[in-house]
Amino acid sequence: MAGPRKDLYHRYEPIRRYVEVGFWIVVMALQALFNTTVAMVDARSRAVPRETWEIVVWEGSSHLVLLLLVPAIVALERRLSPLASLAPGRLMRYLAWHLAASVVFSLVHVMAMFALRSLAYAAAGEHYAFGGWAAQWGYEYLKDVRAYVSIVFGIWAYRLFMLRWQGEARVLDAPDEAPEGLQGPPRPTEAAPAPAADEPPPPPAVPAPPPAPARPERFLVRKLRREFLIAAGDIDWLQAEGNYVGLHVNGHDYLLRATLTDFLTQLDPALFVRVHRSHAVNLSRLREIEPLDGGDARLHMHDGSTVPCSRRYREALRGATAS
Repeated sequence: MAGPRKDLYHRYEPIRRYVEVGFWIVVMALQALFNTTVAMVDARSRAVPRETWEIVVWEGSSHLVLLLLVPAIVALERRLSPLASLAPGRLMRYLAWHLAASVVFSLVHVMAMFALRSLAYAAAGEHYAFGGWAAQWGYEYLKDVRAYVSIVFGIWAYRLFMLRWQGEARVLDAPDEAPEGLQGPPRPTEAAPAPAADEPPPPPAVPAPPPAPARPERFLVRKLRREFLIAAGDIDWLQAEGNYVGLHVNGHDYLLRATLTDFLTQLDPALFVRVHRSHAVNLSRLREIEPLDGGDARLHMHDGSTVPCSRRYREALRGATAS
């Protein structure tokens, strides 16, 4: 099953952005069509019926602005995703940020919607009256909060699905120390002999150097209800992806929740070298360095992929490959 799933994901990745944009366009278009139909049916029972073009302008302008605001919500949710945990302090900050963002979202939506409707009415030789701003915005905010929460939930659900499909990795926990009851009784210690009166005191003990930071050797990957291990040395290259690091291993891509800078401190610096603001490579997987204009370079890896190398990191890469 892993083969077909892998092929399907890799076929989806090049068109991923088009699908994501198309999804929100279709959703907003269907919602606008549904609301327009309902409003037209409702307008027939009113004492002063509205023209069809007015209803189309109202719903079309509202959903067009909502569609244009989706990328801003996606960017905000990406920034706030590290706070989305069950810890009380982090969860409260996450909700507070979204509450404030919903107010801004509603204000932008109402003002842009009013501007578009005013232009449409002016083109038709009419005047658009929004009514009392204070009372009207309160009504619009209650509707906008529902739209905002729906968009955030859709973004969250899609990101969770992609993490499960793409695969999420984490560093294996270090083995716990044995409990005190299993360590055996403490051994008696002999007292150090006292120095003779005519002997000089012993030199002060030199403190031992701090231990080197532990480097993970393996990672546990969860992907589509399966768990398996990958070795750190099998990582071909790494890429920063927001609050995650993409681990590229033998043609597979896995995400690990960390920043690229912090994660590189846990890897062997003699093996993994940063070559770009958002990329690092495993030197043992590097096949060829192709110089480009302006001092940049293109790195060809053994798996057939290419990684950008910026001029800023060229010297460090040259020194690492020469050593």
